[in-house]
Amino acid sequence: MLNTQPNLARPDDFYEALIDMHRDLDDAQSQSVNAQLILLLANHVGEHEALMEAIRFARAGVVVPPANGTMGSVGKLAA
Repeated sequence: MLNTQPNLARPDDFYEALIDMHRDLDDAQSQSVNAQLILLLANHVGEHEALMEAIRFARAGVVVPPANGTMGSVGKLAA
Protein backbone atom coordinates (compact mmCIF):
# COMPACT_ATOMS: atom_id res chain seq x y z
CA MET A 1 0.00 0.00 0.00
CA LEU A 2 1.31 3.43 -0.96
CA ASN A 3 1.91 5.83 1.92
CA THR A 4 0.45 9.20 0.84
CA GLN A 5 0.73 10.81 4.28
CA PRO A 6 3.60 13.25 5.02
CA ASN A 7 6.61 11.03 5.68
CA LEU A 8 9.73 13.12 5.11
CA ALA A 9 11.99 13.63 8.13
CA ARG A 10 13.21 16.99 6.78
CA PRO A 11 10.75 18.11 4.07
CA ASP A 12 12.13 21.65 3.73
CA ASP A 13 15.67 20.36 3.24
CA PHE A 14 14.45 17.83 0.68
CA TYR A 15 12.51 20.48 -1.24
CA GLU A 16 15.54 22.78 -1.27
CA ALA A 17 17.75 19.95 -2.58
CA LEU A 18 15.15 19.14 -5.24
CA ILE A 19 15.11 22.75 -6.42
CA ASP A 20 18.92 22.94 -6.32
CA MET A 21 19.11 19.79 -8.44
CA HIS A 22 17.53 21.78 -11.30
CA ARG A 23 19.65 24.91 -10.92
CA ASP A 24 21.40 25.95 -14.17
CA LEU A 25 19.77 23.14 -16.18
CA ASP A 26 17.80 23.71 -19.38
CA ASP A 27 14.36 22.11 -19.84
CA ALA A 28 15.72 18.93 -21.42
CA GLN A 29 18.31 18.48 -18.67
CA SER A 30 15.65 19.06 -15.99
CA GLN A 31 13.43 16.41 -17.56
CA SER A 32 16.38 14.04 -17.71
CA VAL A 33 17.37 14.54 -14.07
CA ASN A 34 13.71 14.09 -13.04
CA ALA A 35 13.52 10.82 -14.98
CA GLN A 36 16.77 9.59 -13.44
CA LEU A 37 15.55 10.43 -9.93
CA ILE A 38 12.22 8.68 -10.55
CA LEU A 39 13.95 5.53 -11.80
CA LEU A 40 16.41 5.50 -8.88
CA LEU A 41 13.61 5.87 -6.34
CA ALA A 42 11.42 3.31 -8.13
CA ASN A 43 14.30 0.84 -8.00
CA HIS A 44 14.73 1.56 -4.29
CA VAL A 45 11.01 0.99 -3.60
CA GLY A 46 10.98 -2.10 -5.77
CA GLU A 47 7.43 -3.17 -4.91
CA HIS A 48 5.46 -3.36 -8.17
CA GLU A 49 1.99 -2.70 -6.71
CA ALA A 50 3.21 0.36 -4.75
CA LEU A 51 4.81 1.74 -7.92
CA MET A 52 1.64 1.16 -9.95
CA GLU A 53 -0.41 2.89 -7.25
CA ALA A 54 2.04 5.83 -7.26
CA ILE A 55 1.68 6.11 -11.04
CA ARG A 56 -2.12 6.19 -10.73
CA PHE A 57 -2.01 8.84 -7.98
CA ALA A 58 0.46 11.00 -9.91
CA ARG A 59 -1.57 10.81 -13.12
CA ALA A 60 -4.81 11.59 -11.29
CA GLY A 61 -3.26 14.79 -9.95
CA VAL A 62 -2.62 16.26 -13.41
CA VAL A 63 -5.10 18.55 -15.14
CA VAL A 64 -5.76 17.27 -18.65
CA PRO A 65 -7.35 19.83 -21.00
CA PRO A 66 -10.22 18.38 -23.04
CA ALA A 67 -9.98 18.34 -26.81
CA ASN A 68 -12.57 21.13 -27.20
CA GLY A 69 -10.31 23.67 -25.46
CA THR A 70 -12.43 24.25 -22.34
CA MET A 71 -10.89 24.01 -18.89
CA GLY A 72 -10.13 20.49 -17.76
CA SER A 73 -10.58 19.09 -14.30
CA VAL A 74 -8.28 17.28 -11.93
CA GLY A 75 -8.76 13.53 -12.01
CA LYS A 76 -9.96 11.61 -8.98
CA LEU A 77 -7.41 9.75 -6.91
CA ALA A 78 -7.27 6.05 -7.57
CA ALA A 79 -8.47 3.81 -4.77
